[in-house]
This record gives sequence, structure tokens and C-alpha cells, in this order.
Amino acid sequence: MRQLSYVLQFRGSVAPVAGSLQILQAQTTAANQTFRTMLDADGIQATLESPGGGDAAFTSRVVVNADGTFDETGTITYGSLGTVEFKTLGQGYMFPSGIEGLQRGGVLWEVTRGTGQLAGATGVITSNFSVASDGTVVDNHVAVLYLPE
Repeated sequence: MRQLSYVLQFRGSVAPVAGSLQILQAQTTAANQTFRTMLDADGIQATLESPGGGDAAFTSRVVVNADGTFDETGTITYGSLGTVEFKTLGQGYMFPSGIEGLQRGGVLWEVTRGTGQLAGATGVITSNFSVASDGTVVDNHVAVLYLPE
């Protein structure tokens, strides 16, 4: 097995599935990116550079529980390279951010299947996200995948 680690920021939207307030559908995308973090006397400086190309697409189904936690399943398609399917490990959480009209949250996903160059993939993806009152999503993924040699 070999280990593959990456970071991607996805942007898109989430909305209720027709006829249900408990089930949401999320759709986001990400392009090629470089994250840069600098620690210096002025504090933490973070930048995201996106030269374009290499699009990834994310779709998921979110089931919100009565206590505000949620369970999620979905697929991430990495252009023509392949896909991974995932499900929630434990439960996801969402709560106020302290900014008017913005919720924040986090969830761990277990990779359950991969296709194409990601066939046989296992691993965990961490999602740290925000959702605005209009359904706009910014979702930061940190992933560690294990792939067959």
C-alpha cells in the first residue's frame, strides 16, 4: 500500500431534498489548488492559489438527526482519474459560527470504495465546513488515502 495525503477546498451549495426537511443534498467543486501556510511574528498567514483545471466534484446526501448531528454518504469524482465513495465515521456536527447567518461544522468520512486510479482506496477524509443561510458551502478536505501498489 502507498499513502496519499491531500488538501482541497470545495465550494458550492446545500439544499433540502424536495419533500424533506431532514435530508439535504450537497454539491460542490474544487479545482487544482495550492495551500500555503506561513507562521511568523505577524501571526498565521494562509493563502489559497488556484491555477484552474483539474476539477473535482463532490455530491452527498446528508441526513440531519433530531439532536442536530448528521450522517452523510457521498462520492467525490476527481476528473477522469477516478472516484471515492464515503460514509460518516461516527456523526457529523454543525453549530453557530459566531458570524450572523453562518453555521460551521465538521465530520470524518471513511472511504469505502474507489474507482479508476483510486481503485482499492481506503482511508479517512476530514471535512471542516461552513454553510451560509443561503446554502452556500465552503468545505475544506484533508485526506489520507491508502492505495494498492
